[in-house]
Amino acid sequence: MSDQPGMENQDGEPAAALAPETAEERIATLEAERNEAKDRMLRIAAEFENFKKRARVAQAEAEANARERVLKDVLEVADSLERATQADVGSDAAAVLKGVNLVLRVLQQKLERHEVRPFEAKGQPFDPRQHEAISRVESEDVPAGSVAVELQKGYKIGDKLLRPAM
Repeated sequence: MSDQPGMENQDGEPAAALAPETAEERIATLEAERNEAKDRMLRIAAEFENFKKRARVAQAEAEANARERVLKDVLEVADSLERATQADVGSDAAAVLKGVNLVLRVLQQKLERHEVRPFEAKGQPFDPRQHEAISRVESEDVPAGSVAVELQKGYKIGDKLLRPAM
């Protein structure tokens, strides 16, 4: 039987019955395993590089699509302004003002579609993260440290500041 009890292979035969590997066979086996592992790592590296390329292409396409949607909305506003400048309103300032207000309303709708919204600054405490100070004014109507006059609206995209109020 076996020299050491319990040393049997899967078939229940004693381990001594198996031919021992020579050093050259062991080296060849280890080299084959190394080569297989190296090939597997190279395939994984190539797959990862392909994934990165696909991700870059997908990101570029998403950015282009987003830019295209925004620009199409801006072009609609530009078309409305062109039509307004070509209209024969004579000297009727009220008609011109009405047309400009209509175009402004369309522009505001397009901005809201892209989650761009103005925020109120006048009368609010001055916040350098949301407001850009032009000058300091003393006023009895507005408490010290608050925005007295808004020269230019501030806008946010969602909760992120797009442009500070001036």
